[in-house]
Amino acid sequence: MKMADVAVLLDREEARRRWRWGENAFGGELLEILSHGGIPHRRVFDPKELASRAPDVLLVALAGKEAVPLLKGVAERGGEVFIFGSYPEMAEALGAAEKILEGAGYAYTEVENQPPLRFLRACRWRVTSPTPFATKGGLNERTPDGPFYGPLYHRFEIGSGGITHWAVDLSATVVGLQQGTRPVERDGFPAPDGTAGIDDGILKADDGFEMDWEVDRARTETGERYFAHPYADLWKETLLRSLMKTVTARGLTIPFVDYWPGGISQVAMISLDSDWNLDDSAESTLRLLGECDVAATWCLMEPGYSSGIYPKVTAAGHELALHYNAYEPDGGAWGREAFSRQLEWLRGAIGTERVVSNKNHYTRYEGWGELFRWCEEFGIRSDQTRGPSKKGNIGFLFGTCHPYFPIARAEEENRFYDVLEISFLTQDINLGRLADESVIVPFLEGVRRVRGVAHFLFHPIHLHREEPVRRALRRVVEEARMRDFDFWTGEQIDDWERRRRRIRLAGVDEEGRPLVSETAGCEDAAIMVPVPRGTEERGRTVLRHGVRCKAWSLSLAKRV
Repeated sequence: MKMADVAVLLDREEARRRWRWGENAFGGELLEILSHGGIPHRRVFDPKELASRAPDVLLVALAGKEAVPLLKGVAERGGEVFIFGSYPEMAEALGAAEKILEGAGYAYTEVENQPPLRFLRACRWRVTSPTPFATKGGLNERTPDGPFYGPLYHRFEIGSGGITHWAVDLSATVVGLQQGTRPVERDGFPAPDGTAGIDDGILKADDGFEMDWEVDRARTETGERYFAHPYADLWKETLLRSLMKTVTARGLTIPFVDYWPGGISQVAMISLDSDWNLDDSAESTLRLLGECDVAATWCLMEPGYSSGIYPKVTAAGHELALHYNAYEPDGGAWGREAFSRQLEWLRGAIGTERVVSNKNHYTRYEGWGELFRWCEEFGIRSDQTRGPSKKGNIGFLFGTCHPYFPIARAEEENRFYDVLEISFLTQDINLGRLADESVIVPFLEGVRRVRGVAHFLFHPIHLHREEPVRRALRRVVEEARMRDFDFWTGEQIDDWERRRRRIRLAGVDEEGRPLVSETAGCEDAAIMVPVPRGTEERGRTVLRHGVRCKAWSLSLAKRV
């Protein structure tokens, strides 16, 4: 079976034009979504290339007026083209009128058992053209049951192919949910019910979140409020499902790299912030983790523990990481020099230059990309700062539980930072002023649904002093293992994600075996191959992105 040629168009000239005006071109986020999804694809930076090599499926990340006839040409020759949000020149060419939708809303995707998905930017099309078209899904204003905006999708029949307009600007929505829609320069708006006073005069990651306090939070059986849905991950999944359905409907296939190694469904992670730096708390925590047989990521804040603690931590298989302190009342400072100095202190204290991960104390955060630039410059490969600081904004605050590479703003030409972000769900469960253990199962179920990372944060001082907090950690481990989570450290997640993205798939042979040109040392990777409709054997296939797939170990793939 022929492998589909999937391409992403990011018109470089159009991007440069926008950057000159200080406009963001977040459409490149489509590249990140496909890369994390393990989907083989090529990148097109000049629309003129489409005239000589038209892909089977083209995702338009960014294009200008000059690209319109070329995109229609791809469809006329049998290709499928996806465009997102506002594209007035294409709307005019297809006989539609655009209307930019002001503010957020909710989309119905027609995916079974999927909640209405929050979007941050969208553009409605009103079609008057005689060109045959079909619609699916719907958009609602402000709330899931608000006024109806219009369809989520319009698909226009063009030649032997088609052009599908997604009303939602998917890239801008995903970026906005994960990273915010503006740099963090002021306090965010607190929860109306008083459960999350983020307007505390301390700039933090959660001062720049884009959820709705009323619509997007649910309650546990004990009344704990939490953000219930990983909307960014569900949008990514919606795109990948649509891509897979499009490919298989055309009689093509597309092998892809599964999120985790063969035999692993999803991952859980425990991180620990040293804060008070009491040796007794470190010893207690080591015993507890040993009892649970779990390796954790220890984020260490200056002045740290006594020197004898660190060899014990590493001997037990744990990761030592930085807990950068930019919280002034605790002696910290926000800035490149402070970050560098504290990292050098840590390297000296633990006796190694290799420090992979960081999490900021108190989730302190300013601006947009400053932290990520410091991580890049000084050798930190992964960050874990993006998470809640208050009781009432726990859960999927940033719409994701999957690792991702953050995108920069226009002043850095919307490049991707070479820092893997792994957000967390909550901290110190059962500590009196924070949430109780009723949140554990909803969090794990939410992560399992999208096969991401269930990241729980604890402080050794509370594990040492508070039996309810110790009980909560034990229950996290117990409930996670009941649901087939494997516990990894941040370093393991970073290493795996980077290696799996280097795998190169070249197609499938006549027996359906994947062809691989680069393994990147990931012999335990699982390669998914969609099976033709009508040949699905449920006992021998798995469901991925809405299609049945046969799972192959990379070690069994054919080298080419």
